[in-house]
Amino acid sequence: MTLQTDQPDDDIARIRESAARLGVQLDEEAALQWLAAIAADAASDDHIVTHESGTFGHRVSMLDFTPRDLERFRRIGQVVEVTGPPEIAESALALSGSAAQSKIQSFPGDCDYFQRLNIKAATREEACRIMADLMRAAARRTYTGDAFQFLEGKLGSYPVDCEHNGAPRKHGSPISWSAAEIEAERIELTLADGSVQTLTWYEAALDPGWCKLDWVVTDPQRKSLSNASNVIDVTWEAPDGQIVPLDGYLDAYFQEVYLEADDLPTFTKVVQHVSDDALDEYVERLEEEVRKYLTKQLNYGKAAKRMYNIFRLSGRHLDAAYVRELFDEPATILYQVWSLISTLDNATQPGTSIPIDAVRDQADALMLQVIQMLDGDEEAEIVSALLSLRRTLEDQSAGERRTADVEAAQNRVINLVNTFFRDKLEGVPTIRDYIRSMQEARA
Repeated sequence: MTLQTDQPDDDIARIRESAARLGVQLDEEAALQWLAAIAADAASDDHIVTHESGTFGHRVSMLDFTPRDLERFRRIGQVVEVTGPPEIAESALALSGSAAQSKIQSFPGDCDYFQRLNIKAATREEACRIMADLMRAAARRTYTGDAFQFLEGKLGSYPVDCEHNGAPRKHGSPISWSAAEIEAERIELTLADGSVQTLTWYEAALDPGWCKLDWVVTDPQRKSLSNASNVIDVTWEAPDGQIVPLDGYLDAYFQEVYLEADDLPTFTKVVQHVSDDALDEYVERLEEEVRKYLTKQLNYGKAAKRMYNIFRLSGRHLDAAYVRELFDEPATILYQVWSLISTLDNATQPGTSIPIDAVRDQADALMLQVIQMLDGDEEAEIVSALLSLRRTLEDQSAGERRTADVEAAQNRVINLVNTFFRDKLEGVPTIRDYIRSMQEARA
């Protein structure tokens, strides 16, 4: 659906009518400004813009970003960024996901980062070794701290169907490394015949696949916890200047807000090699995720976040403007509650350095948010689940009871999240048709 820029009043009228019918509060002035800005971007040849805060990104992404929490994100960025000697490793660190859409997502989930790491080396094998060294060094310096706790890293793909740490793993799926395994630089895989195969950190790096590091971080001033992740897109710059992605695919830049203006030269040098079909490929990848969250792993909240990005980048501007308003609805705070339950669980695993007082503060804050947002049986049910979870999390040896309480609390919350987003999305005919097409096209 392409925006008709000469009929802005009609556009707003259509959104207003849908919002009123579905009980969604509409900021008409903000919606009109966004529609006009998105139309101006479509007519512009300069798609990368800088902000006075020192950030930069794709013009459409920057429309949804506010530097309100920028200093906090930069502090966390110092924990999650993979760095190395400047003569061999160049970096550009960005916010992604809901953290990059802080102007419209009042209740973001995790602190998601995306990093372009460009490595200069004589050969691809040397670049892979340097990448492995830098990722391992980043994990090791952040295993534990007063404000962070390392969770796991992803590097390489399982070479065969196997078991790893007692769980079945499929050939080609990403390998998850614990801190102990990263320290040992190896993992053990149990094969179908019962034999054990050892895979080293450096062997996995030769075919790196999805590179990612995860933490729990705490903000003492806000008395809040968050999951923080860094997805690392690693490229090799050969002596002749050719730049090649080590995983075979150079990611597009349609949802990142880069934190430092000084990183613009590195960003520009790398992204000039992004495919001419990058936008179409990016939308296709998002649609694969939408299908997953509308069918196999039902989560209308995650589906809505991805649909917004699809709509805003594929010309369905009115649908995007409507979904954009949903992210500021009070009920969407439940999506944050759902996400933070996992954060609480991660923050209280055995050996954690996160203070238990921080966990109590976060759990209490979640209960207060639920009490403020809900009434009646729904409020009582979720608060009861959170109370039970709070008690269990303080006992690090709770075992199966702990897992059951985490799942019970999340299930109660996600049911409400799914109901809210499903009703608000399917109430708009064009979005309902899109959802049906995604569900019918599932694999």
